[in-house]
Amino acid sequence: MTGPAPRAEIVVDLAAVRHNVRVLKDLVSVDGPVQLMTVVKADGYGHGMVEVAAAARDGGADWLGVATIEEALALRAAGDAGPLLCWLSAPGDDFAAAVAAGVEVTAYTVAELDEIAAAGPARVQLKVDTGLSRGGAPRAEWDRLFTAAAAHESAGRISVTGVWSHFAASDEPEHPANDRQEAAFRDALAAADRAGLDPEVTHLANSAAAVLRPSSHFDLVRCGIASYGLDPAPGVTPRLGLRPAMTVRARLLMSKPIDAGDGVSYGHTWVADRATSVGVVPAGYGEGIPRAAGNTASVWVGDSRRPIRGRVCMDQLVVDLHGELPPSGTEVVLFGPGDRGEPTAQDWAEAVGTISYEIVTRVGGRLTRRHVDTDLTEHQTEHQTEETTR
Repeated sequence: MTGPAPRAEIVVDLAAVRHNVRVLKDLVSVDGPVQLMTVVKADGYGHGMVEVAAAARDGGADWLGVATIEEALALRAAGDAGPLLCWLSAPGDDFAAAVAAGVEVTAYTVAELDEIAAAGPARVQLKVDTGLSRGGAPRAEWDRLFTAAAAHESAGRISVTGVWSHFAASDEPEHPANDRQEAAFRDALAAADRAGLDPEVTHLANSAAAVLRPSSHFDLVRCGIASYGLDPAPGVTPRLGLRPAMTVRARLLMSKPIDAGDGVSYGHTWVADRATSVGVVPAGYGEGIPRAAGNTASVWVGDSRRPIRGRVCMDQLVVDLHGELPPSGTEVVLFGPGDRGEPTAQDWAEAVGTISYEIVTRVGGRLTRRHVDTDLTEHQTEHQTEETTR
């Protein structure tokens, strides 16, 4: 990378993504061959879809998964040619483009299936609702959907390549919905079989179920957040050796002393109870930093965590430096792998009452994003990629 260092940036280690995919594939293959899908929707959970998709393929991902046709076509345009599934569409979406690109699409309803078939011959997977009450055919519509799919398949308009569903509470292993959903999914597979369908893959497990519920692995598991090194079930998941891939860091703009009684940031929601010093960091909710992080989250400056003081602003936030006055340009790590003791995305999630998925996916705005590969030699890392997010 040439030119001045960015004020604030996202750094993504592709070696960590490859490592995590290998760990997950080894885990789910212990009791027999199970295929692995790496989910790279929403710009790779904020990590950069095209780059992490390539790393995932290198790590052994059999499939990639995205939400929209547009995401799938972007992967094809970038050169990915492997099995690829998308699952979120609206009436009038360009199914013909997906079919031409060899993308597998998902149908929830007979109307959607008919629209896909009109653009065929298409490779189609059928999603059933087993208890999440979100996308997917409800139980009362299973037979109708499967019968219609069998008719389209007999006519050569589609090939039914998969039947799948999604857990609602797999991060809570004792939640009774898990047993109910797995039983319902088996019922759906039996109904598909009665309709004469013979899908190539059946899948139910997401990251948490891939780790915690082997009985739900079927032919394929879909791993999203775990592929990026983040815990899908904090406090429950066994240690797997996953490595967080994302670090968000900035350069300190300035540091200055303040007196006891001085308020910090809008509304003076924090007032110093003693003389201290504060530092200004050039990242705010315009970069996707949660406004709720004010007075709750911490960052890493020098060799210790420093709490955010006052409200997070659109362009910047303020941290308590405990009387120290580090020079402008000092590195500030908002969150990272935690190797040095810096906060992690999970720490931030707990601080603001959300999940790590939201923390990593929402960051962007004016941040630059840089991909590195810690498995490469120093010479090779000169070819790191850089882009502006969103």
